[in-house]
Amino acid sequence: MKIKNIRAFPLRRKVADISDARRPGWQDDAEIANPMSRYPRYKARRSSWRPAAGEGEPCLATERLWDMMFRLASPYSAAGLAAYAISAVDLALWDLKGRVLQRPVYELLGGPAREQITCYATGNDTDWHMELGFKATKLACPYGPADGLAGLAGDERLVARTRDMIGDDIELMLDCWMAFDVEFAVRLADRLRRYRLKWIEDCLIPEDLAGFAELRRRLPNQGLATGEHWYVIQPFFEAARNGLVDILQPDIEWAGGLTACVKICHIAEAAGRSVMLHAGMNTPFGQHLTFAMPSATWGEYFVHAPPGVPLERMVTIPGTAVPYDGSLRPSDAPGFGMEIDLDWVEAQAG
Repeated sequence: MKIKNIRAFPLRRKVADISDARRPGWQDDAEIANPMSRYPRYKARRSSWRPAAGEGEPCLATERLWDMMFRLASPYSAAGLAAYAISAVDLALWDLKGRVLQRPVYELLGGPAREQITCYATGNDTDWHMELGFKATKLACPYGPADGLAGLAGDERLVARTRDMIGDDIELMLDCWMAFDVEFAVRLADRLRRYRLKWIEDCLIPEDLAGFAELRRRLPNQGLATGEHWYVIQPFFEAARNGLVDILQPDIEWAGGLTACVKICHIAEAAGRSVMLHAGMNTPFGQHLTFAMPSATWGEYFVHAPPGVPLERMVTIPGTAVPYDGSLRPSDAPGFGMEIDLDWVEAQAG
């Protein structure tokens, strides 16, 4: 027997007759401490902030609005899909702030922390990455624990072949995309030591913090990175505080937007870690954050362009810079520099 399909629909519960109640119930009017109690407007009644809240707030108060969104989502967690929604609103508010003040977002964050952003290429068309001028590249790992010894050997062959192609002066990394367990990760790292990987990334499922702690203990000399599937700031704080990884990799469109990623950069700086946003160089959002934050040391560019196709042709958001010879500088136009008009938006909506 197999599941054919899944459908969701609301259940209409019978409403009780309460016309003979002596007074309203406590849940209607009582003041109950709640995640939004720090905001007087929503403090008096718990029901005042659900579900339609946040209306009429000052649009430039990005810290306040991010905190409100984070707290509004607390009954069902601000992680996961809720963090995607928070990210979208937060990025829109920062773009609006830049356009109102006629400044690029990186200036609102304090100005450039560097002359240009050093980028690394992600993907397995390594020869194309070298032709484009990248000085660092990251492979997608083909095999995992289900492949046993043959998987270990296959992963090593890919890394060995790539190191032989690029030589000793190009940094090389390996992305495992949550596919490993601790044992496979340790065994593979031992086999790959001779190839001098700068880091091994996303070895375990994101919730396995204990597993990351064990990896750190068993691989003290191997650079470790993760975080693209961590949401809001708490997992990054725990990872930094406990030294689980060397490089934190939030996705600015998933983790809570620019406001969250600025907080993560400060956490990393205080803990002596660095931040490299997941696919951060593929959007103006990640470009502006990385340009302004000292702890955001490199930028990842996921190379969607097949070999021979110029990177500019693969840009999805008009106004997004692309790397040249392995580095880029974001647009200095107001906001995120996106060259978007209503016609373009309507065309994307179909």
